[in-house]
Amino acid sequence: MSEALRRMQEDFQGYLLALDERMHPQVLGSAQVSAAERLAIYANAYRLRLLEALGTDYPGLHAVLGDADFDTVGRAYIAAHPSVNFSLRWFGDRLSDFLRTNEPYSKYPVFTEMAAFEWAKSDAFDAADSAVASIDEMAAIPPDVWPGLRFVPHPSLRRLDLRWNVPTVWKEIEAGQEPPALEQNDYPVAWLVWRQDLLTYFRSLNVDEAWALDALQRGETFAALCEGLTEWIDAQNVAVHAVGLLKQWLIDGLICEIRTA
Repeated sequence: MSEALRRMQEDFQGYLLALDERMHPQVLGSAQVSAAERLAIYANAYRLRLLEALGTDYPGLHAVLGDADFDTVGRAYIAAHPSVNFSLRWFGDRLSDFLRTNEPYSKYPVFTEMAAFEWAKSDAFDAADSAVASIDEMAAIPPDVWPGLRFVPHPSLRRLDLRWNVPTVWKEIEAGQEPPALEQNDYPVAWLVWRQDLLTYFRSLNVDEAWALDALQRGETFAALCEGLTEWIDAQNVAVHAVGLLKQWLIDGLICEIRTA
C-alpha cells in the first residue's frame, strides 16, 4: 500500500469517526453537490447503521426512551465509543456503562438497568455451546464424595441485581403489549439469565438461590454451599435444600459439569 493511499484511508476514517476536516480537500465537489455534502452522505450512513444495530440490541431501551431520546443517546454513545470490531454484534457492549457514568443519563439508573438486562440476554444467547450435566449423573455420585463436589456453570449463565422492574417491562414490550409503569423496588432483586437449547430465559431469584448461584460461579464446593445457605435455612434441612437447588439448575441446563474432588 502506498503512503498516499494509507494517509487518505486514515483521513477518511478520521472523518467518519470524528468529522475530521482533513478529508475535505481530497474530495471534489460539483455544482449540484459540494464536497462537504458528499462526505456527509458517508458520515450519516455510518451513524445510521450503528444506530440500527443499537436499536436491534436494545428494543426495550428504545421503547422506554422514545425515538428522539434514543437517537440522542445512540449518537452520544457512537461519539464516545466508535466501533472497533468487525462485527456489529459487539458494538453496544459498553452502553450500560456509558449510561451509568455520563450525565444526564446517569441521573436515571432505570436506563442503565434496562441496557444491562438486554445486553445480558444477548450475551447469554451468543455464549458458547456446552454439554450439560444431568440429574442421573448427580444421583449416581456416592454420598461420601458430595462434600467436595464442584459444579461448572453453563457459559450462558448471567446474574444481575436490578432495582427496577425492567424485565417485566421488557417482556410486555417484546410481546407487543402496553408495558406496565416503570417502578423501583426498595431493594435490588436478583435475576438469572441463561440459554437452554436455542431459547433465552430469565427469572427472578430468592436471595438464598442468588447467593448459591454466585458461590457456584466462584467454584465453591457443595459443603461450602451448604454452610453459606445456613444463613437462610436451618442446618438440619440445608443439605436437602441445596440438593433441591441443584436439581432445578440441572433441569434448567445451568450446570455443564459436576466435578469430584
